Amino acid sequence: LYIVDYKDDATAFNGLKKGTIEGKGVINNRVSNHLMKMLEKNGILRSAAQTEEDSVYRLYYDFSQALSKLQGHQVLALNRGEREEILKVSVEMDRETALVALRRRVVPGRAAMEFVKAAAEDAYDRLIAPSLEREVRSDLTDQANEGAIGQFALNLKPLLMQPPVKGFVTMGLDPGYRMGCKVAVVDPTGKVLDTTVVYPTHGERGKNEAIDKLAVLIKKHKVAHIAIGNGTASRETEQMAVELIRKAGGGVSYAIVNEAGASVYSASKLAAEEFPEFDVNLRSAVSIARRLQDPLAELVKIDPKSIGVGQYQHDMPQARLGEALDGVVEDCVNAVGVDVNTASAPLLTRVAGLNGTTAKNIVKYREDNGPFTTRKQILKVPKLGPKAFEQCAGFLRVPESKSPLDNTAVHPESYAAAERLLEEELGVPAQRQHYEEILP
Repeated sequence: LYIVDYKDDATAFNGLKKGTIEGKGVINNRVSNHLMKMLEKNGILRSAAQTEEDSVYRLYYDFSQALSKLQGHQVLALNRGEREEILKVSVEMDRETALVALRRRVVPGRAAMEFVKAAAEDAYDRLIAPSLEREVRSDLTDQANEGAIGQFALNLKPLLMQPPVKGFVTMGLDPGYRMGCKVAVVDPTGKVLDTTVVYPTHGERGKNEAIDKLAVLIKKHKVAHIAIGNGTASRETEQMAVELIRKAGGGVSYAIVNEAGASVYSASKLAAEEFPEFDVNLRSAVSIARRLQDPLAELVKIDPKSIGVGQYQHDMPQARLGEALDGVVEDCVNAVGVDVNTASAPLLTRVAGLNGTTAKNIVKYREDNGPFTTRKQILKVPKLGPKAFEQCAGFLRVPESKSPLDNTAVHPESYAAAERLLEEELGVPAQRQHYEEILP
């Protein structure tokens, strides 16, 4: 039986003959919208366990909450538990209240009233209620996904925008138990100077040997900072680092660095191209050291989804999540700016107006012809035309240029206006030696 608006019997009858009316499709929009609003306002979501075994979903083994009060993380947890067949989830609304609302809109005052009333109840139980449940669950999931993606973006930005510790030789420690603590020493530009593996967690003897070995590296390369990954065995490694600094006579500081995504990067094609001579484990130590020196430049090499700054990332629409996180990375890179003479290809790729090909061409041009000396020289890079230059120029810095404006966020199109402002408004001649001190 189908329920139709009694004012539109002819349309419904024709639809039935043609086979174009299905399920809720025969309920007019007024009825559907009213029932959905009732469900959103008064509905309750319930979940029950489908197993007696303990699991991470134990909080939801006997759970109920009004739809209007459900939190996004609860929706995502319930969805995953249902998908793993540990939970059974349902959405409920008082049946009699819903039927009263339905009858008022579809039951006419005619001789066929009882027949239509029975049809309405049958349609509600078999078609309408399941359809409303699917729709409201879908809406809740969409809202939860958007909230989680927004939280991802919010958490990612401060991680990328951490202040760098540049200009110092840095030692990176990737802690571990069985495989030991991987060590890499990098110079102020991020170039690898030395690598080794120590075992500070293998008893007192192992710790003392590690301290002696690292003390030699600190003295040899004049290490100023130690970056310790925050993963497994981080605390034990930190205790060892304190004793190491004491033995070295001070003058060295250490910091705990978020190592999320380091293992993903170390096993990536990009890391293999960058460090073909190093083992996968040692690459992660290099990444940790560089994260202290310049977090943004290092983290852009990693898929933002692998940095682990959100919840239920594997349940999100991956295209939408990737789009949002890539946007955050690009915003951060453009806000900070990029030194065109030191930036890697992955970092340059994040600059507005550049892509993978043009970024690699910039690096190759720099290697073949030496450092860029002006912004205008960037136009000589193959496949980087005027339009691309127009988009990227303001984000690329050239510290080696004779014009200080080439090392600022001022776009080349605005150079004349900037110089005129300096001369007319500030009374500063447009010469490098006079106004470089007041420019950022």
